[in-house]
Amino acid sequence: MRHTSSGAKVVKLILLCALMAVVGACATGAVRERMLTLPTIDGANKVGDASCASCHEKMMVPFAKSIHGRLAEFEVMGGEKGCESCHGPASLHTKEGDSSKILSFGKLVPDQASAICLKCHSSDSLMEWHGNEHAVNDVACTDCHKIHETGKPLKKALKMPEPDLCYSCHQEYQAKANFPSHHPIKEGKMVCSSCHQPHGSGAKSLKTDEKPNDLCYNCHARHQGPFVFEHSPVQEDCNICHDPHGTVANNLLKQSEPFICLQCHESHFHATRTGSSIDPGNSAFDASSLGGAVVSGLPANTTNDVGFTNTHGTDAWAQAFGTKCTVCHSKVHGSDLPSQTAPSVNDAGTRGWPDGARGLTR
Repeated sequence: MRHTSSGAKVVKLILLCALMAVVGACATGAVRERMLTLPTIDGANKVGDASCASCHEKMMVPFAKSIHGRLAEFEVMGGEKGCESCHGPASLHTKEGDSSKILSFGKLVPDQASAICLKCHSSDSLMEWHGNEHAVNDVACTDCHKIHETGKPLKKALKMPEPDLCYSCHQEYQAKANFPSHHPIKEGKMVCSSCHQPHGSGAKSLKTDEKPNDLCYNCHARHQGPFVFEHSPVQEDCNICHDPHGTVANNLLKQSEPFICLQCHESHFHATRTGSSIDPGNSAFDASSLGGAVVSGLPANTTNDVGFTNTHGTDAWAQAFGTKCTVCHSKVHGSDLPSQTAPSVNDAGTRGWPDGARGLTR
């Protein structure tokens, strides 16, 4: 009995581990792919476009002017063309008049509709449609494209021009595109597909095979470097600091300065300093904190308060170093200049870089 009970526990443990592996794979996107099934009409045969035109004459006129209707024989390379290449063999439909005996895209599930299109459109980025964000969210080709191209023809047979077509689903990005800082989409200088590949997979369907930064560098090449002193977030991902769809802060920053910088960097001690006069009792800093250095001839065991005149008041330091970090650190994307400490008072009582100089910054 004990042996049987422990064996059952082992089986349950194995099943639990398998279930956790599947759930984990789905959560990480490892099993996010559509298995498209091509729909069929059992017992039906092809009858030709002439049979379709006898009932659907109004549809045949615009179809003849569309890209699909104007295909030549050599363009299909031995494949099918005409109505039945997409709607399936129509013998049963024309004989019985039964709409269920023909493939109607309005009645097909998204996977079936896309499978029909992918019979011909399977090159380039369309090879990745099975794992695309649109496919896994039940978006079909016909949700964006017009097959018969009735009305005014648009580029790539789109139902609406960009970005209006994208905004019909992605309304949150339409709102961001109207923020004070935004890419020039509403100005008509670029569209969503300038950066995104709607048919491909990859990180957020971006038009890059490498890091997202490489896409940004197509336009912002001056930030690519290489630089002697790199800024780590810049090398990792531009989106750490920037929201490309639009922000309230300037330069597409997710937050205004200095708060965007303070997410990673502690505030300079400059911002906590108060203004001073010659009176050492209200000094800017205690020079004894410099490690017992002799400052202006004072011995190391003396409280070496260093005073100076600040004409901008006691809040000047906080105002200067608590507003924008880029006032001083203007090359935030990388620089060839070292970020070394600023020279302070040296052991000779002067300022500069001789031996014994100590810095004010950390």
